[in-house]
Amino acid sequence: MKGGEASAEAEFDDFYRSTAQGVVHLVYAATGDLELARDSAREAFARAWQRWDRVRATDEPGAWVRTVARRIAISAWRKDTNRHKAMERHGEPSSPAGPTVDRVTVVTALRTLGPEVRETLALHYLADMSVEDISRQTGTPPGTIKARLHRGRAQLAKTLTDKEDHDD
Repeated sequence: MKGGEASAEAEFDDFYRSTAQGVVHLVYAATGDLELARDSAREAFARAWQRWDRVRATDEPGAWVRTVARRIAISAWRKDTNRHKAMERHGEPSSPAGPTVDRVTVVTALRTLGPEVRETLALHYLADMSVEDISRQTGTPPGTIKARLHRGRAQLAKTLTDKEDHDD
């Protein structure tokens, strides 16, 4: 890690240690929900870290995090309120059906793959991300992403074919 990155990380760590509890207390006092307060604070600090160069340049980085945490909590509260109103109007949603045999088979096959290959397949097929998008998000070269997709498809095909052969 470069010197500037190390000092930014250390600076953020100090900032987090000195302000996180206060942010949780503030959101808890505002919402009365400790779990929501903790979740909102975690998300606010994660966003602050992603933008740390800009956040630390503000007059009061703590105010930035407190504002973001409160907004996250308010948004979650609104979603929850709207969900309750919808349930009052329309009733509880029906319970989803249990997993099908095919779904269990595919999930079991996915678990045989290494974590990087499994993540790449999930991002590509479930999140509908392109090779370039996956590359950017994971910081992995596009060629490696393509290789993981190829290897993952081949491994899944073999695992699923072997499973079908054993079931017959």
